[in-house]
Amino acid sequence: MIGSLVSTAGLADLSGVLIVDASWFLPEHGRVARAEYRAGHIPGAAFLDLSTARPGAVAIDPNAVYVVYDDSPLKTAARGWWLLKSSGATSVAILDGGLARWRSEGRPLEPGDGTTLAATSVARVVASLRDKDDVRATTDQIVDARSPARFAGEEPEPRAGVVPGHIPGAHNVHYAALYDADGRWKRGDALAAAFTAAGVDLDRPITTTCGSGVTACSLVFALHLLGRDAALYGGSWADWGSDPTTPKETGR
Repeated sequence: MIGSLVSTAGLADLSGVLIVDASWFLPEHGRVARAEYRAGHIPGAAFLDLSTARPGAVAIDPNAVYVVYDDSPLKTAARGWWLLKSSGATSVAILDGGLARWRSEGRPLEPGDGTTLAATSVARVVASLRDKDDVRATTDQIVDARSPARFAGEEPEPRAGVVPGHIPGAHNVHYAALYDADGRWKRGDALAAAFTAAGVDLDRPITTTCGSGVTACSLVFALHLLGRDAALYGGSWADWGSDPTTPKETGR
């Protein structure tokens, strides 16, 4: 077993771990995750395709130790961490600072197709995964990882048919607020402050959300670092905001 975060130096000294590249991008980034993986990844790393991976359905070795990283502005290693945990992996860490830090330190990269983590034919039931009906009925605090402007409905949604705004009563904790300027995770009081400054009570149940269930995983992982469990609304605003029957709010 290892901790939930591993430094670049720590990973360089580890042996026998399974390294996973969980980079993922939106169309507006103009980047292709698999192509970047082929161009250069941490030696021995496998590729996890977040565009196709389903909750609870990644083929894992329950006895293996995994270290997940990304090179995305969306900090998608947290989504990879969540997918592996939801699929039954018991020991999963995130590389603190990701591929950007690894590269900046002059550490080696390996080009080529490498390997891809496969999907299983039958997904595990993920107890912490919520759907729209669950969110309609929940008394949990809803915490939204999108930017303040998107949360407030001040800019158009990137997905067709999705109206701007947020779930009524939700708190806004932008996923970027969970990281220091160098890309590493905040810790302790500084990490907790990202939530409490938004009015979140860390001692009450939380369901996280975002645009499509990706950046909300940063909230789940941050709460994990703080010793709290949190649920994930898988469909997130793409699901809620496209349904004309759901209540919606705008404003900060």
